[in-house]
Amino acid sequence: MHIPDGFLSAPTSIGAWVASAGGIGYAVRRVNRELGERQVPLMGVTAAFVFAAQMMNFAVAGGTSGHLLGGALAAILLGPWAAMLVLTSVIAIQALVFQDGGLVAMGANILNMAVIGVLVGWIAYGVVRRLLGRWRARGAEGVSAFVAGWLSVIVSAMVAAMELAVSGTLPAAVALPAMAGWHALIGIGEGLITVGVIAFLRAARPDLLSLHHKQSAGREPDEAQA
Repeated sequence: MHIPDGFLSAPTSIGAWVASAGGIGYAVRRVNRELGERQVPLMGVTAAFVFAAQMMNFAVAGGTSGHLLGGALAAILLGPWAAMLVLTSVIAIQALVFQDGGLVAMGANILNMAVIGVLVGWIAYGVVRRLLGRWRARGAEGVSAFVAGWLSVIVSAMVAAMELAVSGTLPAAVALPAMAGWHALIGIGEGLITVGVIAFLRAARPDLLSLHHKQSAGREPDEAQA
């Protein structure tokens, strides 16, 4: 769902840059407080995986593209704040090196995928886990991961469509169905990949799934004393 340059109006681009800068700035502060040494290699591996997944693009509507997102998976593995930075770095490299998404529109692409996509995935994962309660711990985890992956893609696509509509590039009646329809299908793949990666890590390296929770808990006493 990378938006190229020339498809967003100046006010929309500026507003997206301001919103994304605020979100990423807050994420940087949180990561500086909470990041542990063991998370750094995991961030690199996650960034590489997301980068590879997002390079598989196909046209959707009005010059935009559809692809897997990876925001929900990154949020589950790293927590939302580190995940935002991972997605931001991936989007920036794609725009600067591979011309995938415009430079002026990069604020909107970061907002849609790195901020909104990650937060939606993280919130959806937590809400569904709580709703399912103690229903088969692994089953609940899989369902939660699928919903998080699917919903993060849909919401990010809808926001991108609204940005195009507000900018006058496409009517909302065209942009919303096109983006939502394609990304509803993409979201199924996103959800299945998220479930697969989480299931693999649960079997091979379960410690990685709770790493950011342990790190945050370990920081709390120090912050209280400060």
